[in-house]
Amino acid sequence: MATGADFLLSGSAGVQLQEGQRAHEGRRAILLTRKTDVGEFTSLASTMGIKIIEVIHQPGSPDPRHVLGSGRLEAIRDELKAKVEGHPWSGVDLVMVHHNASPRQLVNLNEILEFEVWDRVRLLLHLFTNHANSVEARTQVRLARLRADSSVLREIVHRETTGERMGWGAGGKHAWQGVLETVQREVVAVQKKQRKHALSQAERRRQRKKSGVSTVGLAGYTNAGKSTLFMALSGKDVLIEDRLFSTLETTVGRMLSSPRVLMADTIGFIDRIPAELLDAFRATLAESLECDLLLLVLDAGDSLSEIDRKLKTSRRDLLERMNGDDRPITGVVLSKIDLLKEDINEIYNLVEENSLEVFAEVSAI
Repeated sequence: MATGADFLLSGSAGVQLQEGQRAHEGRRAILLTRKTDVGEFTSLASTMGIKIIEVIHQPGSPDPRHVLGSGRLEAIRDELKAKVEGHPWSGVDLVMVHHNASPRQLVNLNEILEFEVWDRVRLLLHLFTNHANSVEARTQVRLARLRADSSVLREIVHRETTGERMGWGAGGKHAWQGVLETVQREVVAVQKKQRKHALSQAERRRQRKKSGVSTVGLAGYTNAGKSTLFMALSGKDVLIEDRLFSTLETTVGRMLSSPRVLMADTIGFIDRIPAELLDAFRATLAESLECDLLLLVLDAGDSLSEIDRKLKTSRRDLLERMNGDDRPITGVVLSKIDLLKEDINEIYNLVEENSLEVFAEVSAI
């Protein structure tokens, strides 16, 4: 029988991380939220092949202990345990939380629900694992997941040590302390491997610059159309799919019309992604951000409010990761212009309000 910690570590990313591409295909989940707009979260789950059966909304600010109120969570637990034939939750094997939960909140949720729980970060980690197709991407995802595991394991060890919660598996606090130390050692090993790779990439960029080659970086929100634009300009085949985070590594190719210009396409941004999670992809992002010209790709087919949200998210993440003294010239490319629903002038105004300029409008047609 699975213990609470088994469920928790599964939801936090798990110490054993060898997942298949379709490991979670067909799973059924309920979603707990304090927000009404859950469209992006459900799209992320759908990309994983997970079906959200019901969205349970409790208005108000997230409870600092366990996101939703304890009374509501206990009622949900009892309903999950009942397993009434014909109940809409029949076959549900996962509880998802539309929130970046703290380690404390994750442990508390697990204790109350006695069920596998994923928050928004855990969903992203599993999604990244499924889409990591290169050694570089797998190393970066591994580091992100190990860091997530460490934070949860530290909370478990703290509770075992202080006596807040005892009896999570044989061995008690000594067993979990051993697991934590194993994970922390692997974090150090993976970081060392990643630093070596980052230095190699930096040297390649230095040599390119020395030889007079210019670089154009592509950045933007996930699924904005960066890879389509990259392929059109470089003629190089890349994976193009209408799904979130289909690209996790950097692809570099020469511009067809100007062979002395290189283009770099990389991972997309997403709203409310924790800095420590995106930092695991620092080396990948550097390939696009350390460039002569940076093109921020925006999906012109989105609603005006979505364009505004995604533009602000991308701009914030870019500014946080670019050297203030050596920022590249940055402009906006409006992609999927054939799907335009809004007044184009309103989009231009939004771009200008964010101190940027539209360089081009493009379409895949």
